[in-house]
Amino acid sequence: MMKNKKTRKKMSYEKQKSLYGYGFIGLWMIGTLVFFIIPLFESLLYSFQNVNPQSGGMKGDWVGFSNYITAFARDPHYRTYLFDVTADMLRTTPIILIFSLFSAVLINQRFKGRAFVRAVFFLPVIVASGPVYSVITGDMSTSGAEGAAQFSTVFETDMVTELLEFTGIYGLSQTLTETIKHTIDSIFAIVWKSGVQILVFLAALQNIPPSAREAAQLEGATSWEYFWKITFPYVSPVILANLIFTVVDSFTDSGNKVMGRIIAMQNDWKYGVAAAMVWSYFVIVMIIIGILFLIAGKHIYYEVE
Repeated sequence: MMKNKKTRKKMSYEKQKSLYGYGFIGLWMIGTLVFFIIPLFESLLYSFQNVNPQSGGMKGDWVGFSNYITAFARDPHYRTYLFDVTADMLRTTPIILIFSLFSAVLINQRFKGRAFVRAVFFLPVIVASGPVYSVITGDMSTSGAEGAAQFSTVFETDMVTELLEFTGIYGLSQTLTETIKHTIDSIFAIVWKSGVQILVFLAALQNIPPSAREAAQLEGATSWEYFWKITFPYVSPVILANLIFTVVDSFTDSGNKVMGRIIAMQNDWKYGVAAAMVWSYFVIVMIIIGILFLIAGKHIYYEVE
């Protein structure tokens, strides 16, 4: 009898805990429904309507795909901005991944002040707000901070052209020259956007078993051979994750021209066209991510036994 009573009390307590869990999940589901799912479908509906704000809310007249045609065929900037954002993503993503992996390998070594160096690399993720980034990069039009331009002179690359001319690269290939100049000009932005990727790579490096390094040392493997035979295979599964994260982060950056154009259309009370731009941009980004996933998944992502 005593055991049955204890079982009943235990079951009732477990049910009580389950109710607490359902309560927390229920609040989250209500918030997701009200503040995410409903506005999401409303924005999709707006993209097919000519939306006019009124005192009682929004009134829309069905126009079909007219807003999408306006976004791609009539807007003078949207297609150009899409091309520029995609080209910038294709240029910076490989550099960010290579820099992140290289930095993670370095700070994974044992040396004095390692914790401080790791904190410095991850600091941009903590303070990565629009005003802070604007002040550091000297964007006076958005930050309005006096002296920001003087602070950001450390990251200026005025001598890039002279350096390319001295090495003979300048004029050899316009595409190569522009790529090098863009990369050098974006060094600070690349470092700023690599914090999460470095942390993910660092976690993967720390999961390499010590026995693998010991076996490599016994076989007389060099550091170069150890990287390609041991380190790279172990971090390969997270390269794909960092690739997807970097692409999404690039397409949703605060300085993104496409996002700025969408906000400008919204501020101009053109909600239908802005919604069409948002959804077409979303579809394009998902297609690019799917293509990169298929390509990189075959060559990068595999499990290490």
